[in-house]
Amino acid sequence: MRTPGLLSTALILGLGLAAVADESREPSTLGAKPPGGAVVLFDGKDLSAWTGRDDKPAGWTVEDGLLTVAPGKGDIRTRDTFGSYKLHIEFNVPYMPEAKGQGRGNSGVYQQGRYELQVLDSYGLEPKDNECGGIYKQVVPKVNACKPPLQWQAYDVTFHAAKCADGKVGGKARISVVQNGQVIIDAAEIEPTPGGVDSDACKDGPILLQDHHNAVQYRNIWLEKTD
Repeated sequence: MRTPGLLSTALILGLGLAAVADESREPSTLGAKPPGGAVVLFDGKDLSAWTGRDDKPAGWTVEDGLLTVAPGKGDIRTRDTFGSYKLHIEFNVPYMPEAKGQGRGNSGVYQQGRYELQVLDSYGLEPKDNECGGIYKQVVPKVNACKPPLQWQAYDVTFHAAKCADGKVGGKARISVVQNGQVIIDAAEIEPTPGGVDSDACKDGPILLQDHHNAVQYRNIWLEKTD
């Protein structure tokens, strides 16, 4: 039987120590139950609330109460569309030590299908708009609140839709994000980002989860509509 090399052992021990050190940051909302009146988007049972992009069948995997990206099957989106809301979603990025940059546990949660909140393995890295917790190409998170890969994390998003009159934007959409109990974005104005369903900020839109060819997992997804 081959024993692990020193480098492999160090990586395993390092990840374990990081996990232990991270316990104090356990978010109070991890595993939170949807309140009365909330729209439950995924409760671990099926994809009945979801469809693929352009109404194709949602091809992701549901097993043991978890929703897993099926690499190459494409993005999925909710059948319903929404204006302003509070969204709760939990995610788990895979451990991919051989991958680099945007290839490490990449996915995204698109608000209204057009504003991407990045999902990525960004543990211990400098906050950037293309790292976990950033609004892609627009907003850098205030802090890096990420856990190591293979640990469940929570986003609690407050999204205010753009203010429109006669089909024209009079006030940009705004977003606040709490990740793992820490405020990482506070009422930032945002514009549609690349890769969404469209760029029409004056329409309600779905929640879209991105297939970026990594087996990211999701669970416990629900939202509360707001004014």
